[in-house]
Amino acid sequence: MTSILVATDRGLHDVAGDEPPAFEDRRVTFVAAGANGILAIVEGREVWASDGGWHQIATTERLVLNCLAFTDRWLVGTSEAHLLHLTDGGDLVPIERFDDVQGRDEWFTPWGGPPDTRSMSEWDDDVYVNVHVGGVVRTDDGGETWMPTIDIEADVHQVTTAEGLVLAASAGGLAMSADRGGTWNHRTEGLEHQYARAVTVIGDTVLVSTSRGPRGGGANVYRAGLGDGAFERCSAGLPGSFDGNIDSHCLDAPPGGPTACFGTADGQVFRSSDEGATWQQLAAGLPPVRRVLVLP
Repeated sequence: MTSILVATDRGLHDVAGDEPPAFEDRRVTFVAAGANGILAIVEGREVWASDGGWHQIATTERLVLNCLAFTDRWLVGTSEAHLLHLTDGGDLVPIERFDDVQGRDEWFTPWGGPPDTRSMSEWDDDVYVNVHVGGVVRTDDGGETWMPTIDIEADVHQVTTAEGLVLAASAGGLAMSADRGGTWNHRTEGLEHQYARAVTVIGDTVLVSTSRGPRGGGANVYRAGLGDGAFERCSAGLPGSFDGNIDSHCLDAPPGGPTACFGTADGQVFRSSDEGATWQQLAAGLPPVRRVLVLP
C-alpha cells in the first residue's frame, strides 16, 4: 500500500492512512527515505529516525538543516551552503571538500543573506547538490572533488535525476542535461509561467510546478514527456491555479509510480494515479505543507 508522508508546520501526516500525525505541534521541514529507513528533520535542528517509532539521532545548534538524501550514505544540506555526512553513530560530519568548489565565492541570495544547500539527487556514482543561489554542483568520487555544472544565474530550486538525465526546476523553466551536467537546455514550451519550484519524474512523464515568481501566484503543475515535447497544464480535478508556490520538494512520485502527489501552502494535498493526467484531493485543512514523500 502506498504511504504518503506530508511534512507540515505542525507534524508529519500520513494522508493515505488513519494514524495520528507524528511530531504533533512541531514543525517538520523534511522527510526522506533511505536504505535503512525514513529520516525526518524537525524544527530545522534535529534529525529523527523511524524504526517502529521515532527517535532522535542527531542535532545541531548553529546550522539549520534543510534537506536529506541517501546516496551511498546519508547527506544533510544546511544553511550557509554546507553539506554534512550523517554517520551511523549520529554525528554530523562536514564534507569539507564541498566548501572548496570552484565558484563558491559567487553564490548569493537575492535578499543578501547566505545561500543554502536546497536539494540533492544522485544517479549511479554521480551526486548532484543544488545551492540556492549557486546552481548545481556534482561529485563522481564520493565527495573528494566537486564540479560546478549549470550557471548559478539559472536560479535552481530543486534538482532530481532519472534515466541518466539531470533535471532542475529553475527560474527559467525546466533545465535538463543528458551529459551529467556538462550542457543544459531549458524546456518552457506550454508553460504559462516559467518560474519553476519543484520537479519529479514518474514513468515516462516529468511533472513540474510553476508560478509567477518568488512570491507565487498563478501556481500550477504541468506534465510532459520525459524526453521532449511541450508541457500541458494539469487541470482535471484541480482548481484553475493556486496562491503562493507549490514549493520545492512538495511535488513527489516514485519513479516507477503508481502515485504522484503534491501539497500546497494552504494545506491541501492532491494525488494522481495516471502520471498527472487526472487528480483528486486527498487532504485539506492541513498546516502549511513543507515536503511530500510518496513511498510505493
